[in-house]
Amino acid sequence: MPLLKLVAPFDKGRLIMMRQANGMMDVRLMRTLLTLLTECSVSKTADILGQAQPTVSLTLKRLREMLDDPLLVRSGGALVPTERGLALKETLRDILGQIDAHLSPHATFDPDNATRNFRIIADNCLGAVFLPQLVGKIAQKAPHVGVDASHMPSYDDLISQLADGSIDAVIGNWPHPPEYLRMSPLLTTDIVCVVRPNHRLASQREPISMGEFLKEKHLSPTSDKRAHLSPIDGRLIELGLKRNIAVSVPEYAITPYVLTQSDLVFTTGRIFAEQIAQAFPLVVLEAPRELGQMQFYMLWHECKHQSPDHVWLRQMIKSVAAGVRVCDPTESVPITFLRSGAPIFV
Repeated sequence: MPLLKLVAPFDKGRLIMMRQANGMMDVRLMRTLLTLLTECSVSKTADILGQAQPTVSLTLKRLREMLDDPLLVRSGGALVPTERGLALKETLRDILGQIDAHLSPHATFDPDNATRNFRIIADNCLGAVFLPQLVGKIAQKAPHVGVDASHMPSYDDLISQLADGSIDAVIGNWPHPPEYLRMSPLLTTDIVCVVRPNHRLASQREPISMGEFLKEKHLSPTSDKRAHLSPIDGRLIELGLKRNIAVSVPEYAITPYVLTQSDLVFTTGRIFAEQIAQAFPLVVLEAPRELGQMQFYMLWHECKHQSPDHVWLRQMIKSVAAGVRVCDPTESVPITFLRSGAPIFV
């Protein structure tokens, strides 16, 4: 059905705009433009639409070229719409409102009575901190909804299962999340080291130097053969360095047991390190500053984006992540990514 038949009659100016939009931009571009003009912020628009900031910036550049207008301009420290931007804002709101009114199935998600399972992948150190809280929150809000927390499948299986709905959401920390998946930042945390109390570095108060770090034998959830896929070793590769991964383990839950029986060094996010240090006789040390920070985000497929079930699930995930951020005083650095065609598994 042609787009013009879905909407109520407009005045002549709006009809011209409608024809332009139909010929020059798709509905996604129109939604992006309306969000930009409403929020007057690239970062807020990126978060609302589940996109990376660089992607939204490039879209704004494209829209400016298509419409031959700046659309948003600087006014002090803020962005404000141009005169044409303001006119487009009202027109787009009417156009998209009419489209949504005609096409929306008006589906809802009733957590009190819903009976379904969500499958979530969180195969990194955040999972041990995050998943128990998420399961508790879902059980409280939706007593008949289950959670299947699964291990990370192969890349091909991950993409196919996201596309066919077998996987609902992925909690990741890969340096290069896939461009074609929806994304929402969750939290950023310091990278620290964990050792047993009688380790030679255990009493150190200053950050471990990179030289000392490289002298140690390390415990990692990523084997030496796949070390370049880890956010820790990936950063070392960027620096032209390599650590000695003496032991690798299949899952994070095993790490504290191995650490208490060895002089290995385990490098991870602060939120997980402090959790295991509370339950085991372990010491948390400041990692080399060159390693930077660890960033986590949520990924989901476009096919799930408008589903009321999954909108609710993403709200639950964001709510739990906000609580984790409150407990992590390092959460202050904005999240940034380089997007690429394939994820890096850690």
